[in-house]
Amino acid sequence: MSRFRAIAILIGFFCFTLPLMPLQLLLLRARAPAARTLPHWYHRQLCRLLGLRVHRSGEVSGDRPVLLVSNHISWLDIPVLSALTPLSFVAKQEVAGWPFVSWLAKLQRTVFVDRERRANVVQTTEGIVSRLRAGDRIVLFAEGTSSDGNRVLPFRTSLFAAAKPHRGGDGGHDHRIYVQTLAVAYTALHGLPLGRRGRPLVAWYGDMDMASHVWGLLRRGPIDVHVRLSEPVALAEFADRKALARYSEARVRRDVAALLAQRRDGAAAAGTAVDADPADGGVPDMPDMDGPLKSA
Repeated sequence: MSRFRAIAILIGFFCFTLPLMPLQLLLLRARAPAARTLPHWYHRQLCRLLGLRVHRSGEVSGDRPVLLVSNHISWLDIPVLSALTPLSFVAKQEVAGWPFVSWLAKLQRTVFVDRERRANVVQTTEGIVSRLRAGDRIVLFAEGTSSDGNRVLPFRTSLFAAAKPHRGGDGGHDHRIYVQTLAVAYTALHGLPLGRRGRPLVAWYGDMDMASHVWGLLRRGPIDVHVRLSEPVALAEFADRKALARYSEARVRRDVAALLAQRRDGAAAAGTAVDADPADGGVPDMPDMDGPLKSA
């Protein structure tokens, strides 16, 4: 039954996605306002299709440029965060070469960063600042990679250069740009809390093969994910990028720990949790139970 579920989702994904891709391209070329909002609507529907139940605490600051600093766990982070508000992402340059995924990323106006070429990083930084000044909301995965879902990796201060280029630089935009942190935690599979051994089943990290990971998750859903947003803070409040990185990392760590503790308490009360079963290749065997997307 789980195989049929995965096949049905894949068919639905391509039937839904392919017709919208040329439409989004036309909107981008026409510089239409809908080019920002269509991906947001698309990902809300995609979360429903994938069985992602999104629980949100807090609101994205409205009608102002915002740098959203987040932890990173899985490719599922993209539809989850995109379903919250119209936004774009900062991604490593390698993503621009991935088949099909690169098209989707470019259609969402993703900013690609080549960390190996300093000149390119400077140019990209200027592009991100220009986007923020224009009122965009941009997500920065500050760890520079993805984790196993049980912890937050150290934030890389170099990635914050887009927001605070250098001490004593042009800070005139700081009073217009705000920063919010996003804490993401995948907390339940089929309504059962994910334990410490179970959360890496959702995470996509290390040298995992993406295709097999996607197939495994499509067979298993639905998945509950909690996103906690901090209050917006003016960029001008931070002396430099290191101060911004320290604040963001501390806040994300605190919020992720709180979300996981909340779900851990729920698991203790229920007396059960989902963990990996080595006999099933690390994936728990559970009946198919689909449900609607939930936002709170």
